[in-house]
Amino acid sequence: MKPETFASLVSAILYEKRFGPYLCQPVIAGLGEDDKPFICTMDSIGAKYYALTELAKDFVVSGTASESLYGACEAMYKPDMEAEELFETISQALLSSVDRDCLSGWGGHVYVVTPNEIKERILKGRMD
Repeated sequence: MKPETFASLVSAILYEKRFGPYLCQPVIAGLGEDDKPFICTMDSIGAKYYALTELAKDFVVSGTASESLYGACEAMYKPDMEAEELFETISQALLSSVDRDCLSGWGGHVYVVTPNEIKERILKGRMD
């Protein structure tokens, strides 16, 4: 299934429950046709925010630490990074943002998607 199609499906499911919404802000990422990256996020009733139309051109953020994540991502991200450099940038941005938000914590899961593989790494953060 193309990531655009999956994002539309998730959006429709969330909008169906708009009067008693699921309390989530999903991030949908994947590779579409010709290995073109696709990434979007949505609010709890399914309104989509695409990376190409939002504040940042190459990434989206979601969750309670999203304000500090925007700043960290804008400061650390640069185009055309290799997979390992991208992982390191994502990890540093996530951990530094989570440390500044009292509702976030416990680390995160980072997925780096390339045409050949999907790598998952687990980050351990503060546990308070």
